[in-house]
Amino acid sequence: MCIDTYLSSKHLQHLGVASLFIVSLLFAFPAYAEKSKRNETTQQQNRAKLSDVQQAIAKQESNIFDTNKQHSNLERQLKTDDLAIAKVAKAINDIEVKLSNTQVKIAALAREKQQLTRAKKKQERLLAQQLRAAYTTGQHDYLKLLLNQDQSDKIQRTISYYQYLNQARTKEIDQFQATIAQLLQVSTEHQEQVTYLQQLKAEQLQQGTQLRTSKKQRSKTLSKLSRKLLSSQQQLNKLKAEENNLNQALHKLAAIIQAEIDLTGLSKLKRKLSWPVKGRMLHRFGSRKQGYLKWKGVLISAPISRQVQTIHNGTVLFSDWLKGYGLLTVIDHGNGYMSLYAHNQTLLKAVGDRVETGEPIALVGQSGGQDQSGLYFEIRHRGKALNPKLWCK
Repeated sequence: MCIDTYLSSKHLQHLGVASLFIVSLLFAFPAYAEKSKRNETTQQQNRAKLSDVQQAIAKQESNIFDTNKQHSNLERQLKTDDLAIAKVAKAINDIEVKLSNTQVKIAALAREKQQLTRAKKKQERLLAQQLRAAYTTGQHDYLKLLLNQDQSDKIQRTISYYQYLNQARTKEIDQFQATIAQLLQVSTEHQEQVTYLQQLKAEQLQQGTQLRTSKKQRSKTLSKLSRKLLSSQQQLNKLKAEENNLNQALHKLAAIIQAEIDLTGLSKLKRKLSWPVKGRMLHRFGSRKQGYLKWKGVLISAPISRQVQTIHNGTVLFSDWLKGYGLLTVIDHGNGYMSLYAHNQTLLKAVGDRVETGEPIALVGQSGGQDQSGLYFEIRHRGKALNPKLWCK
């Protein structure tokens, strides 16, 4: 009995502890469940916020991608516009050269025509005098001399005199006929040149209309580009990419340069070179460009179509459109020296052309997306940019 009683009491004790544990669990479970529910709600909210952030990031990345894509498309359109303007501007420049040459030729022909007209009048007067003299002397005197046998010496001299007069008169007539023929030829050529001049002026007018149309198209492209604003970092990356693009192009050009014996470089020409174009300095060498980027050359303000002249003799290495620099000409001066001329309206020289100091190589423009006309100019030695101010007087 004692053992049974003891076991029963022990059993009751265990049951009491278990009951207390169960009761405590029953009281604690609602609080735990509530806490778990709150945690799950918080996690759901966080996941929702994270999803919103991810969507916002994706949307921003998509916008940046679209902006960059549209920007690239507009830059390609800008290249097309720049090249169209360059083609027309080149044609207009060629026409102006032809106009100038034609006007000079017309003036020379006009002077020659005046000289021939004066010579013709002079020959007419001389022939008239000779004919009057022959008429006054009379042909019968010559016949009488032939029939008169008394003074043979006198007759012989007189006959010789008549022969001399006839020869002189024949020579003058031949010269007169030659003058008439030359005058006719000059007059015809003069008229042809005048007609050609009129054709050139009509072509110039037509090309001028085409140029205005191309410029309007370029303005539309620039307006669209300006609306696609890039962030400071994007702009910095863009400029950095353009600069790297230029450096790579110059590196490739340097690798294919064949040294010319008569190209001596610029080492002895410090402060002796002339500037490629006259104008106001907009950006100086070494000044801040964007972020940590600095200007490797100078930007000179100048009106559109003003001639750009090479600073020294050399050979054209590059003559084409380059992103960020527009229509660009690069000239090799020998011994690792190069000069660069960018943002031109049109290029007057082709790759391989030899140019002399002061020779026109391009016309000032605003290609490459510039909002105002001017020339970007660099001098480099073995790829390193030099301060043009130390070289140009």
